[in-house]
This record gives sequence, structure tokens and C-alpha cells, in this order.
Amino acid sequence: MIIVSKVTKVFNQKTAVDNISFKAKEGEIIGFLGSNGAGKTTTMRLILGYLKPNEGEIFVDSLDPIKNRIEVLKKIGYLPENNPLYGEMKVIEYLDFITKVKNGKNTSEVIKQVGLEEVLNQKIEELSRGFKQRVGLASALIGAPKILILDEPTSGLDPLEQDKIKSLIKKTAKNKIIIFSTHILSEVEDVADRLIIIHQGHIVYDGKKPKGKGAVEKLFKKVLKD
Repeated sequence: MIIVSKVTKVFNQKTAVDNISFKAKEGEIIGFLGSNGAGKTTTMRLILGYLKPNEGEIFVDSLDPIKNRIEVLKKIGYLPENNPLYGEMKVIEYLDFITKVKNGKNTSEVIKQVGLEEVLNQKIEELSRGFKQRVGLASALIGAPKILILDEPTSGLDPLEQDKIKSLIKKTAKNKIIIFSTHILSEVEDVADRLIIIHQGHIVYDGKKPKGKGAVEKLFKKVLKD
């Protein structure tokens, strides 16, 4: 379980997240929505222990992400928005490197799951953006983490690649907590079962995904106007 309790983070007198609280439990796929600068990425980095809150507490399976950084990171697979990869490495070399770092045992399974067999011997810099995202997702899945945090996992992808990544997220959801941010509201309709909407550092909605085509967009626009 992830517990975020009354957390505030300030950068140079600008409040990025302001007294936010929520819990996430096993089996949930949470769509984390908000406009640019709303506080989504900051919240994710706080959970990971990359940032320290000015106020409040965060626990990942009862562990503090700052005090127990290594233990927490072993539980989390993270795909950052910009997906930093070593472009000069072949895909298999990079995944072997990640496997050693994480002491992973499920790499062959992940390669099949993500569909990377045909590009294993290609350099990462030669791949399409879609395949680069798949490599990033594979690196997040290696080690069989209980939690996946995905920051804009389909950003810049064409519709076919978006569908592939969405399908992968749904397939990996069993017995995991998945938190993913996106600007594509239809994506949330397809994948998430719960929504958290953040606006100007405040959580303005936390609840079940509304049913019906276009319902997420209507809710998003409504809560931001209110």
C-alpha cells in the first residue's frame, strides 16, 4: 500500500503540491490527471524518494521513501516522462544491465510480454519512439515490482503504439499498484479504474472512474472549472 498523508512540497517559495493525501492499494490502476505544472510528476518523485516533502508523510508498504530509499525502490518500477536510456547500447545489453542492477529473475518473460524479441540486437538510438517506450517499460517491469509508476507512458506515440502500451499496462495490473499520468483522457477511460485529479497542487477529485464514453473528459473539465 502507498500512503500519502498531508504532503506539501515547495520549490523556491512556489508550492508544487499542497497538503495532498491519498492511499493506493494492490490491484488498483490509478489515472493521475492534471494540466502541465499541476504537481503530478512532483508527487510521483516524492513517492519514489527522489524528493523530500517539506511537510507530511509518505509510506510505501510501511517504509519511508527517504529513510528506506533502497528498500522502497526495490518495490517500484518507474518509467519517467523523458525515459532516459543509453542509446549506444543494444536493447539486450541494456536489459541485461538493468537485470544485474535489480537482481531480476524475470527478464525473458518481460521481453516476451513487452514484445521486444525482434529488436534485441538493435541499438536503442536506432529504435522508433514506440519501441524506446517499450524498452523503458521493460526496465520498469524487470524485478517483478509490486508497484508501477508511469509518467506519461504514451507521450508522443502514434495511436497504434498507444494501444500497445495501454494493453501492456492492463496485462501487468494483476497484484500490483499502478499509477500513471497522462494528458490523453480517452486513455484513462480505457485503462484506469480510479482517478486522481490534481490542480495547482491540490487534489480536486479522487474516486472511481465515471462510466460512459467522454465521461472522464466531462468530469475533468468540471472539477477544474469548480
